Amino acid sequence: MEKHNYQVGEVVRLKKPHPCGSHDWEILRTGMDFRLKCCGCGHLVMLPRPKFEKMVRAVVASPGA
Repeated sequence: MEKHNYQVGEVVRLKKPHPCGSHDWEILRTGMDFRLKCCGCGHLVMLPRPKFEKMVRAVVASPGA
């Protein structure tokens, strides 16, 4: 399976919902860690790359869309 190059500004759907009920997160920072912002409530989290890549289901929106 080919690895996806995630970009700042993409919106991704994760496997588990945030407690606010939203599955969608905006990528704010990439690298060894990913900084994500919940699209439902605006909560910010940092996840290590391996955990983030396991949790991603789909890319919902690209930065230019």
